[in-house]
Amino acid sequence: MADELTLSIEKLIYGGDGLAHADGNTVFVPYVLPGEVVRATAKSKKKKLIWAELLEVTSPAKERAKAKCAHFQRCGGCHYQHIPANAQLRLKKDILRETLLRLGRITWDGAIVEHSGEPYGYRNRAQWAVRSGMPRALGYFLPESSVIVPIDECPVLSPRLAHTFARLQEMARSGRLPEGIQEIQAFADSADEKIALNVAFEKFPKTAAELASTFREALPQIESLLLLDQKKNRFELTGPGYLTHKAGGYKYRVSHLSFFQVNRFLIEDLLKAVTANAHGQLALDLYSGVGFFTLPLARSFQKVVSVDANLAATRDLYANAEIAGVTILAHHEHAEEFLKKTEEKPDFVVLDPPRTGLGAEAAEKLADLGAKEIVYLSCDPSTLARDLAVLTGSRRKSEEITGPKIRYEITEIHLFDLFPQTFHIETLARLRRVS
Repeated sequence: MADELTLSIEKLIYGGDGLAHADGNTVFVPYVLPGEVVRATAKSKKKKLIWAELLEVTSPAKERAKAKCAHFQRCGGCHYQHIPANAQLRLKKDILRETLLRLGRITWDGAIVEHSGEPYGYRNRAQWAVRSGMPRALGYFLPESSVIVPIDECPVLSPRLAHTFARLQEMARSGRLPEGIQEIQAFADSADEKIALNVAFEKFPKTAAELASTFREALPQIESLLLLDQKKNRFELTGPGYLTHKAGGYKYRVSHLSFFQVNRFLIEDLLKAVTANAHGQLALDLYSGVGFFTLPLARSFQKVVSVDANLAATRDLYANAEIAGVTILAHHEHAEEFLKKTEEKPDFVVLDPPRTGLGAEAAEKLADLGAKEIVYLSCDPSTLARDLAVLTGSRRKSEEITGPKIRYEITEIHLFDLFPQTFHIETLARLRRVS
């Protein structure tokens, strides 16, 4: 195998790479477009699979664009800045269809409804690593590496987060950032005015009060600040402990350790699409978080049961329900454990699991509940394909041990481009009970 390869890119695959073939091997190379001819060098090989590094695009695609960020192809945070936003959506839809077919044996010939917003300035949350070497600086980790690449800007950040990063970077490079910081996570509210900071120290170099004063003097926009001394495993909080987000006429308290959607432009659209025309006796919200979908569902169902294993999020959920004046029943446990024992018979189920998805066993349990409608919000098309294969009965009989008695059909698929410039795909699949 030659170290240098000349490749014709056939298509993009999930994960950001382009796929090509050379000398009987399948080759994966990043930062390319279908139809391009490129020079690449092999980095690693496993059997007949080669992972390569891009050297040069010798025959670029017509739609190739100039990246907006000077750090593109170095920091690893973005994968598609060389592709215009509308082309990113088209390619992501192709990847989604192919993944559903290949991994789930699900053929979807219907429309994939697109939901997109501004391609830059969209993130309301970011996490920065701190390089301890001199000069000190904030940055992002290289892909699959512990190497931190310092950056000067990050155009996917909201204006408030971009300002916060610039201020912190200035402190780091001028030596005014407290020592011993390992990472900083920043979160902006829905108005993009106030911020919350999580700052993790190896150990506090000064008192918590002195550290808090340093950050608050530099960043008056801080609403809440959480400091972590990892050596003593001790948290120190100044401020209310949360930010408030507004969406769909509801207010959501989001604590430092709770999850909330990161694309500030598509939050309202996502809420409307998931809860559209949902009504009945009982709704089940799995992986409910702070109650993003729970609150509107509580207006249209007589009873709503929510399930989440994150204790901070469950506390936020109860607070948010009280503010909204709605009654919910929350279970602080893993959704998979809840599904094993529940006797609830919901009319409607919404689930928004992490990248690992629901899992085959839990998907069977979900199907057996017999809800008329299921809305599955997924951030990974591979695990979505696996779970939909169970719910729709598209698995081969030989693979089934005790398959679900109840089967579903897909009625709608939506693609929310929550993470422009990256390979990530957020999919909404709406399913209807058919047997």
